[in-house]
Amino acid sequence: MIEVDGVTKTFAARRVLDGVSVRFERGQVCSLVGPSGGGKSTLLRCINGLERFDAGRIDVGGLVLGPSRSARPAPAERATLRAIRLKVGMVFQHYGLFAHMSAIDNVMEAPIHVRRVPPPEARERAAQLLDRVGLSHRRDAFPRELSGGEQQRVAIARALAMDPEALLLDEPTSALDPERKAEVTRVLGDLARTGVTMILVTHEAAVVREIADRAICLREGRVVGDGAPSEVL
Repeated sequence: MIEVDGVTKTFAARRVLDGVSVRFERGQVCSLVGPSGGGKSTLLRCINGLERFDAGRIDVGGLVLGPSRSARPAPAERATLRAIRLKVGMVFQHYGLFAHMSAIDNVMEAPIHVRRVPPPEARERAAQLLDRVGLSHRRDAFPRELSGGEQQRVAIARALAMDPEALLLDEPTSALDPERKAEVTRVLGDLARTGVTMILVTHEAAVVREIADRAICLREGRVVGDGAPSEVL
């Protein structure tokens, strides 16, 4: 579903991605592992168009991104970026929920304003997704009233509300205590069992072993391992 071919990215004088080539299959849960600074999060952000790269190409379900040095993308490039972000959802380490909105309003916001889904339909779908992540009883709670694990589960529901073909998750459990980490890992495991395509950046070996079909190790911007989680770890 996603093909990364020879992608290179440099920040100042440091090469963060050094000719990375890798394919991600539909329905697969793939974990990006390796030391901090190895390029894992940068690769994830390049796939979603949040970070531009210097060389190579990325194909997301037939939508192709190439290198760009322009701070302002051309109209055709902006259209491709928008189409990719509709196809691929993103879950960040630090939730990013709207503080003035309840959990259900956070989940239904993007479908209404981006996909033009009628509000009653968006609310019904949001309620279903909150139930799916175990938060139907917290649908009217505001972010300040939710634990870190609950906020992250709302963020996952929010990403799923756009019906993405794949989900990119950037260290979704790293800011959580062990109990909340277990909550989020259970949700990700449930999603994996339903065939959701996921690319997961994490330093948590237990999370990789529990939900990933495949692990890719990045070190100094290069792929140095690719295979079954037990082998790569």
